[in-house]
Amino acid sequence: MIIDAHQHFWQFSQPFDYSWMDAPELAKIKRDFLPVDLAERIQKVGVDKTVFVQTQHNVQENRWALGLAAENDFIAGVVGWVDLASEQCEEQLSEFKDNPKFVGIRHITQDEPDDDFAIRPDIIRGMKVLQKHQVPFDLLFFVKHLKHAATLARELPELPMVIDHLAKPRIKDHALDDWIDNFKAAAKFPNVSCKLSGMVTEADWANWKPSDLKPYVETALEAFGPERLMFGSDWPVSELAATYEQVHAALVETVGPLSDSENARIFGETAAQFYNLQFE
Repeated sequence: MIIDAHQHFWQFSQPFDYSWMDAPELAKIKRDFLPVDLAERIQKVGVDKTVFVQTQHNVQENRWALGLAAENDFIAGVVGWVDLASEQCEEQLSEFKDNPKFVGIRHITQDEPDDDFAIRPDIIRGMKVLQKHQVPFDLLFFVKHLKHAATLARELPELPMVIDHLAKPRIKDHALDDWIDNFKAAAKFPNVSCKLSGMVTEADWANWKPSDLKPYVETALEAFGPERLMFGSDWPVSELAATYEQVHAALVETVGPLSDSENARIFGETAAQFYNLQFE
């Protein structure tokens, strides 16, 4: 089973904040993207299931996305949001955690003005609630935040965590030096995984090539191994730089010649295990 471990939907008629898309360079994706749009794309490349990942700091998006998942069998999981800093964190989580399609939590840490947000005591307290209930956490970091991954992994050794988009290395600049050490440090902790996602939009949108992504994919393979790596399209953000087919094909090319079992891990089994996805 092939699983896309990272995709989004949005609908402008919903009472959510999509102001981040007001930037002129994001005009291409400033429209509704819904399951009907994704279904035709995943069929072309043979993806069977997907995992929706939050875009809002709003529990109402959890309810909306779970409704979409109930109506669309290909959506195997929803990574939602709860307020980690709130005393109501556990109460919020309790509404969703027993839904078999509610599989994780994410916070858009990259946009927080405090670069040390992820290691604030109140945030770690909230993450301990996730650890208690074994609800995985997605780390949405820029390179400057990546040093915190090892800190969190050490502090929360029983919490499954996954680094989204390889922590957004500066692929357009072919830069590795400011990223690689903290990335490898995070990989030393067995509770940390990584999504091979979001790379095309960190590259040159108009002129990227699979070879631009390869040094980062090779580093991830060496550091995490296929058993802790998972394919994610980051659709529809990825549409800024590539079609769904191009994103999938680029990863197939850049992971290189792997065994069938290693490919199965990256393109499905790791995500199914990490998020405890349930299939009928």
